[in-house]
Parts: sequence; structure tokens; C-alpha cells
Amino acid sequence: MLKAKEHLKNKKNLLAFSAGGDSSALFFLLLEEKIPFDIAIVDYGLREQSKKEVLYAQELANTYSLKCYTLQAPKIEQNFEANARKIRYDFFEELIGKYSYENLLTAHHLGDRFEWMLMQFCKGAGCVELSGMQSIEKRDTYTLIRPLLGVDKSDLLEYLKHHKRHYFEDESNSDEKYKRNTFRKRHAMPLLLQYKEGIQKSFEYLDEDVNELAKKLPLFNIKEFAYFRASNKRSNILTLDAYFKSLGKLLSAQERELLKLEKSVIIGRKYIVQQREDFVFVAPFIEVTMEKEFKEKMRLLKIEPKLRGYISQEKEVQELLSSLLA
Repeated sequence: MLKAKEHLKNKKNLLAFSAGGDSSALFFLLLEEKIPFDIAIVDYGLREQSKKEVLYAQELANTYSLKCYTLQAPKIEQNFEANARKIRYDFFEELIGKYSYENLLTAHHLGDRFEWMLMQFCKGAGCVELSGMQSIEKRDTYTLIRPLLGVDKSDLLEYLKHHKRHYFEDESNSDEKYKRNTFRKRHAMPLLLQYKEGIQKSFEYLDEDVNELAKKLPLFNIKEFAYFRASNKRSNILTLDAYFKSLGKLLSAQERELLKLEKSVIIGRKYIVQQREDFVFVAPFIEVTMEKEFKEKMRLLKIEPKLRGYISQEKEVQELLSSLLA
């Protein structure tokens, strides 16, 4: 049932645990496969049940001699899903850095991937966006692995029932004030019930096509300045998307569209992207007073004016650009 097992054996793995059906199933499957791992759980304090979920995580860790890391999240006033995700991944990445975990495991399954695809399709998307989640995703300091991505949730729940394993139901997963829940209940679940095997096969084909169309490119950093060698438009945007995700920023549909059309784009009012024929540059967007001599140097190097503010304050970046673009 598990994908990418060869990437988990003899590695230091951290499981993002919630005590729900998905992550509980992954927990016991990892034990069955004798894959080493520890767990981390976040309590957002929105439900009475969340305290019991944390206690259950701690009990499981004690029973199976695992480490269990917990975080009590601060109150989230607005944009809950995006902010909760940032809190969650900041916590996981802090643990990964502190304790040298190599892989972060999440329990995303076929239904998660399918509802995401439907949402992207309805907003307007190409093959890369429709393919969405991948089983293995390399990040700067670790690898994000989704071992259940091709498995339907009904199979996970049947597994838990068969083995008499306990898990919690999160009632917020039924709340249709969240768009994702609406797509899940009204569209993804009925279609998966009828066409599961076809949907699984379609994702296999889609992944093969995406691997031919676009590839994430090697990206380099000096402080907050990032750059990579330009390729085709799809690969450039795929690489930018992954980079901004690592910063906790998800590109909007409008920003993606602008990146297809414009050479220079401001992202989230915080970053500036310059797409050239040879390189793609990303830096914080700041406005400062610059000396005339510096401006002329940047003009000769064909550096976008909005990119120059950050560069003017970083001598190392100036030296890098002189070397790259000489």
C-alpha cells in the first residue's frame, strides 16, 4: 500500500500526525513495514477533541517507543487554512533542522489529490497544476514524502477497521465553509466511489506527461537572493512555485498568469521576480535610494530596476551577478 518505501528505509523520518484516519493508518502501516519514524502533532485549539488527539499521539509514541513532538498553535484570527499550514510546516521544519530528520511524511491520499485537481481545474490550470501533489518532493533541507498518495481513503478506513485501530473523526472536515470540503463532499467523493481505478490510472499518466513537460530546476541562494538558469516557461514557473512554497507563500492564479506573460512580477507585495532568457532572479522587493554609479552598473547588466533595491544592500549578490552576467 505504501509508495516510495525504498526512500524511507534506514532514514530518519518524521510523520506529520493528526490522529485522524489518514495519519493513523499511515502510522500503523509504517510500523508494519518496520520503517523508523517519530511523530509531530499540532493543536490549533479549535475543538474540545483536539486535547484527546494530542494525548492519543503521546500514548502511541510511548507504546511504540517513538518520540512525539507537540505544538500548541497561537490563535488564528483570519485566513485559517493558509495560516494553519504555515504554522504546521514551520514547526515541522524547525524539528527537521534541530534533530536532522531526512524525510517529512504526510498522509495525503488519492482523495486529497483528486479534490485539489478539481479545484485547480475549475480555477484554470495546466498539466503541472492539475498533477498537483507528488509522492516525492525534494525541498531545501529535507524530502517531503506522501506514501499514501495513490490510495483511496475508503481503503485506509477499511484497514483501520480490520485491524481494530483507533482514530478520531475531525468534524471540521464536514464544514462546507471551507471550499475544499465542498469539493470533497459534492464532487470528489461521488466520482471516486464510481471511478476510483480510472482516476488512479489518470494520475499515473498525468505524472508521466508532467515529467516530460516540466522539471524543477536547480535553484541557488545567497541570503534572500535566489536564482536559477532559465528553461522553458513551465519549468521556470514550477521552480518558482516550489521556491515560494518553501517560503510559506502559495502563488495565486493571478500571479501564475502574470509569470507567464510578464518578465518582471511582484509576488505578494514582498518579492520581485525577473525572468530573463538566461536566468531567473528572485529577491525581496524593497525601495531604497541608490547611487547613480550602482544604477548604471545594474543597467549594463540588464537588472530590472525593482530588483535593484535589495541588491544594492548586498555586496555578495553584486559580486555574484557581475560574475554570472559578465
